[in-house]
Amino acid sequence: MRNYELAFIADPDLDENALTALEEKIKGWVEAAGGSVVKVDRWGKRRMAYTIKKRHDGHYFFVTATLPTQAGAELERNLRLTEQVLRFMITLQEAA
Repeated sequence: MRNYELAFIADPDLDENALTALEEKIKGWVEAAGGSVVKVDRWGKRRMAYTIKKRHDGHYFFVTATLPTQAGAELERNLRLTEQVLRFMITLQEAA
């Protein structure tokens, strides 16, 4: 198991219930892949540096998780197919 950080920007038009549902859906994908969510950090609605899909704002999320090595590809596929996610990035955390 490796430690990963998933950063994603959600659509600014989503209400609180939709954001919570999206967060739970992503946690479910991590757990279905055999991993576990360590921490979820919600930054809230922020102005983006540039326009993405004609949006100037977005809800920022940072998820720290442990995943098996091959699980990143399936998680990335699911994130690409989710229309509420404007951008995402999965990074491997360095061992301390």
